[in-house]
Amino acid sequence: MNKIRTGIIGIGHLGKLHASLYREVEQADLIGVYDLDLEKAKKIASELNIKSFDSLEDLFRDIEAVNIVTPTVTHFELAKQALEANLHVFLEKPITSSEDEAEKIIELAREKQRILQVGHIERFNPAVLALSDVELKPIFIESHRLAPFNPRGTDVAVILDLMIHDLDLILTLVKSEAVQLDASGVGVVSPTVDIANARIQFANGCVANVTASRISNKKMRKMRIFQPNAYISLDFVDGFSEIFYTTEGDKLNFNDGTLAFSLGQIDAGGSRKEIKYNKLQRIGINPLKQELSTFIESIDSGVPPVVDGQAGLAALRLANKVLAKIEAHTRLVKERSDI
Repeated sequence: MNKIRTGIIGIGHLGKLHASLYREVEQADLIGVYDLDLEKAKKIASELNIKSFDSLEDLFRDIEAVNIVTPTVTHFELAKQALEANLHVFLEKPITSSEDEAEKIIELAREKQRILQVGHIERFNPAVLALSDVELKPIFIESHRLAPFNPRGTDVAVILDLMIHDLDLILTLVKSEAVQLDASGVGVVSPTVDIANARIQFANGCVANVTASRISNKKMRKMRIFQPNAYISLDFVDGFSEIFYTTEGDKLNFNDGTLAFSLGQIDAGGSRKEIKYNKLQRIGINPLKQELSTFIESIDSGVPPVVDGQAGLAALRLANKVLAKIEAHTRLVKERSDI
C-alpha cells in the first residue's frame, strides 16, 4: 500500500494534535511540519521523530498533501500556495476569512483536481455518526455550544470560532436555504463577539435556534432535534445521541444492533401509541483521527471528502449573515441608547 506523504503547516495546540494523530492513520506518512516559529517546530518534530522544514517550498517538495492549521487570516494564501504546488489540502475551519477567498480556493482545487477538505470536526463526532442510519426530518433544532474562556480563537467572533460548527451541522441536517434570520450578540472580554444567539428560518419551514458562548463557567455542546415522530438529543461532549420516538407514522431505522426500550403507551386522539427510547453511540472513535483518516482516504480513492469546500463556504456564508445581523442589532441598540 502506497502511503500518502503528508505535512502540517502550523504547530500550535491543534496542529500538534494533527501531527500526533497522523501517526495512527495507517494510510498516512507524516513527513514533517513547518511553522513560523522554527524553534517550536523543531521541538515538536524531534518529539515525533519527523522532519522540521525551514520553508514552505522545502516542505511542499517532499509531500503530496498538507494540513493547514493556522489562524484564519492566513488560510487563503497558504491554501493557494499549496494548491498551486499541486498538493491536496486539509484546511481548518472556517475555510477562509471571506466568501470571495473561499470561492477562489474552491475553483483552484477544481482546476488542479486536488482534494480540498474543511475541518468541521463535529461531522465526525460519535453522536453524529451514530445517527447515520436514522431518517432525520427536523422541523425545529436547538443548539447550545458553551465553553470557558480561552484566549485562543479570539481573533474571530464566537460565531466563526464556535457557532460555525453547529451552523454546518444544521445546514447538513435541514438541506434547505435560510430565508429569515435574527441574531444578537455582545463582546464581553474580547474586542469581538463572545456570546451570540441566532434564530434561523429555512425555506422548508424548519427553524433553528443557535446559541454560542466562550465565557461560560462550564462546557456544554448539545443539539436537540424535533420532528413529527421523534425528539433527538445529541451530546457532543460525551459522544452519544438519545431518541424518544413513537411507533406510528414514519419508521426510524436502527441498523447497528441497538436495543430500543419501551417507555409505555399513551392514548392519543382515540389511538394508542407506544413511546420508545434508544441510546445510540459509536464507541472508540476519536473525531479528529476520523476526520484525518477520511481526508487521506479521499486522496487515495478520489471520492469527494465528507466536508468539501462548498460545505465550508456554505457554513461561512451563514455565519457571515449571523454576524451582519448582530452588527445591525448592535447599531440599533446604540442608536436608541443615544436618544
